[in-house]
Amino acid sequence: MKNYAIIVAGGKGSRMNSAIPKQFMVLEGKPVMMHTIETFYKSAAQPEIIVVLNIHLHHTWDELCTKYGFEIPHTLVKGGAERFHSVKNGLKLIKGKACVAIHDAVRPLVSKSLIEQSFEAAAEKGNAVTGVTPTDSVRQLDGKGKTRSLQRAELMLIQTPQTFNIELLRKAYQEPFRNEFTDDASVVEFAGYDIHIIPGERENIKITQGADLELAALYLKKKASE
Repeated sequence: MKNYAIIVAGGKGSRMNSAIPKQFMVLEGKPVMMHTIETFYKSAAQPEIIVVLNIHLHHTWDELCTKYGFEIPHTLVKGGAERFHSVKNGLKLIKGKACVAIHDAVRPLVSKSLIEQSFEAAAEKGNAVTGVTPTDSVRQLDGKGKTRSLQRAELMLIQTPQTFNIELLRKAYQEPFRNEFTDDASVVEFAGYDIHIIPGERENIKITQGADLELAALYLKKKASE
């Protein structure tokens, strides 16, 4: 069975008050998304890499690849209006039996071992979704100014990669888009499948704010010194 990785790169940097899309911001010497792609490429899973990116940013990405001498093989695909549509566009390139990992371009600190575990678990269970338990106390808002405490042991903070058997994923993505589809696991769950959670990594942060970029740089420096 062949492995694929769909790297979803749809952000425009609005939450970072930056004209530069988050996935293109420089992290320790090269754009964030290059770190992400490189880790998937170097993993033992050896997936074929598909990058889903806003069509208006394809030329910019090509220029960045030239500037940084980035030659890791990958296929660029046009992004959609929502993440759901972007993933669906990426799935169109995949033929035959496969396991597919879907990953946020702005999670550059994912480890090779987590990628490998994700593919292995998905091959066995049909899907593998990474997540960590919250460390802070959590309260639920009721929309009327009141809150109630939730048990942390019953909650998971979901990350990517989210990895699936391609047949399961194709069936799930036949559903029309719904606003509650916040990730691939929610699409698959809506289609009637159980979701299998595997432990994620605390360092596998999603870069959405400037402070996240600074934290990611610290993590990378720590890894380099180990």
